[in-house]
Amino acid sequence: MRTPQLVVEQALAEDAPWGDVTSEALLPAGAVADAALVAREPGVLAGAECARQAFTQAARLTAGSLDVLDLAPDGTGFATGDVLGRVRGTARGVLRAERIALNLLQHLSGIATATATFVQAVAGTNARIVDTRKTTPGLRALERAAVRAGGGHNHRWSLSDAVLVKDNHLAVLLAHGLDVTTALKSVREQVPHTTSIEVEVDRLDQLEAVLAADVDVVLLDNFSPTDLAEGVRVVRARSRALVEASGGVTLATVRGIAETGVDLISVGALTQNSRTLDLGLDTEVLT
Repeated sequence: MRTPQLVVEQALAEDAPWGDVTSEALLPAGAVADAALVAREPGVLAGAECARQAFTQAARLTAGSLDVLDLAPDGTGFATGDVLGRVRGTARGVLRAERIALNLLQHLSGIATATATFVQAVAGTNARIVDTRKTTPGLRALERAAVRAGGGHNHRWSLSDAVLVKDNHLAVLLAHGLDVTTALKSVREQVPHTTSIEVEVDRLDQLEAVLAADVDVVLLDNFSPTDLAEGVRVVRARSRALVEASGGVTLATVRGIAETGVDLISVGALTQNSRTLDLGLDTEVLT
């Protein structure tokens, strides 16, 4: 798992592999700056530890000192113009860290803000908003933390964490003449008792064979609202499995999906399509 410390370390090395030639040639080593992290639009903050790491590591790289002051925690809601934190220290260090800190804060806060919007859209229902594995390679831990900051929940972490039988898996089974129920029961015998088993279906007539295997979660993929409601009814009548809905979920459709009674709504767009949030670092040179 790539932690904020490691991600920032690699980002700083990528951004200035041989130092910041502009600042080092232009700015006095002792110049001190004060910078404020300011919201240019409303949203929900995520990535605070990444920002802290950026400034802390940049201070070491520039042989200077930086203090991060009053940095708001992840999950903080803010309005346009709010000051979310300050940093004071050597100007070379502030400028070395600025773009890395903002890139990560803007990207992750965009995810948190989008998640909060989806969560609010289903308020009052029993549905949880969850993410998917559609994350940026290398940034999964940070992006999923941003989903949590926005009030959402995480799906399985990786292919190693849970069984999720999708349509391609089922197609292979059927092509080899294997019985779906028997195959799923065999999976249960092979994995630890703590491993969740989820199966994706895209038609109502697939439910009977899946439920007969006593799975933990049924994923109804790209169902119409009417079929979703019927799927929920069938699952509730036959098993204790949770019901997840997925496939093209938008803000315009998510409330209707939640009102069918599903337990989970997975939204790949949270981490795949969320726009960056507009945050700025307003810097003033003190000496």
